[in-house]
Amino acid sequence: MVLGKVKTVAVCFDCLNESNLPVFSGGDSVSGRVIVDVTGEVRVKTLSINARGVAKVRWTESRNAGANTAYTQNYTEEVEYLNHYDILLGEERDEDSPEESLTVLHTGIHEFAFSFHLPQMPLATSFEGKHGSVRYWVRAELHRAWLLPVKVKKEFTVFEHIDINTPLLLAPQAGTKEKTLCCWFCASGPISLSAKIERKGYTPGESIQIFAEVENCSSRVVVPKAALYQTQTFFAKGKGKQIQQLVSNLRGDPLPQGKSQSWEGKLLKIPPVSPSIVDCPIIRVEYALVVYVDVPGGLNLSLSLPLVIGTIPLHGFSSRTSSISSQCSDSSWLGLPERPEAPPSYSDLAVSEAHRQGCLQDCDRPQVSAEDQAPHLAYITEFRYQPPPLYSEIDPYPDPARGTQGVGRADTCPSR
Repeated sequence: MVLGKVKTVAVCFDCLNESNLPVFSGGDSVSGRVIVDVTGEVRVKTLSINARGVAKVRWTESRNAGANTAYTQNYTEEVEYLNHYDILLGEERDEDSPEESLTVLHTGIHEFAFSFHLPQMPLATSFEGKHGSVRYWVRAELHRAWLLPVKVKKEFTVFEHIDINTPLLLAPQAGTKEKTLCCWFCASGPISLSAKIERKGYTPGESIQIFAEVENCSSRVVVPKAALYQTQTFFAKGKGKQIQQLVSNLRGDPLPQGKSQSWEGKLLKIPPVSPSIVDCPIIRVEYALVVYVDVPGGLNLSLSLPLVIGTIPLHGFSSRTSSISSQCSDSSWLGLPERPEAPPSYSDLAVSEAHRQGCLQDCDRPQVSAEDQAPHLAYITEFRYQPPPLYSEIDPYPDPARGTQGVGRADTCPSR
């Protein structure tokens, strides 16, 4: 009897994203099929899958003594996030099982479905670094009697979602630094740098608005610059290894002596990069925006603002709130003059006595029904019954030093 032949064993996932790639998150259901293409009759013992997710770190350090290597030390560490095993066809048997208990696959294509859930826990995002990686995969194994097994492996991507719509990641980041250049006994003036960004959390594809002020009182021509850096940190056997990579940068105009330069929301776009990894005990991926002044012939003046690259973008409401807050604070932070607002008229602030009594009654109620949930107004006890101030051309509180009667200010005593 001529034995059949296994032409192909492949793993296919059912859920694919827009790029036709398998991408999942913690708690998701992962499903797919193992496709087996055979010619003739193939006797199969078992067809199984093993889904795994592992974070691995490895690097080697050597110390040389002259022409010889004194010692070599390997640093390795591993954290397992997923280990799922399932038999799709047949049962586990010993090698000496009778052939009558084997499953026969005839000529053609055979599909075997599989499904499992990712753990409901923080998973490390898929990542490939110089000294470590985070990988997830499904391995299918086809076992036959008296023959070597056929194995195939298919990787899938896991994203641990980071929502940047949180108070911590929506908080502005700012800093100020200054340095003085010295050359032997001759010291020049200081170089000052102030920088601010709207928030700490961003997603790939967004642009960071940089507000900065640089003042050059030194004798050299300096150049303000900004750069986005990714820092990879790997831990193994109590020791760490760090790699820093430049992601994106921009450059300002040269700044001569005695001049200053302002960045009014200069944009630095974030390219497609891996999200921040902060929950993995052996691999960390962090980001920072470094705004610095390039000083020729001296150490640069730099200011580092930490960032978090997330996966869930900014919501519309949060975007408007962040934009409004940044607009309100930019001018005062950069030392620019603010335009005072006109005072409101008393009619806009006055509240009728009936409305006031209703609000006070609502505050005394233990529970408020849905139709009574009107906006509550805060009252100050000693001022709530006072009439509005009268407008006067004569200053009721004249300055004794001047000895003259001033004119009342309309912005402090608005007319009715």
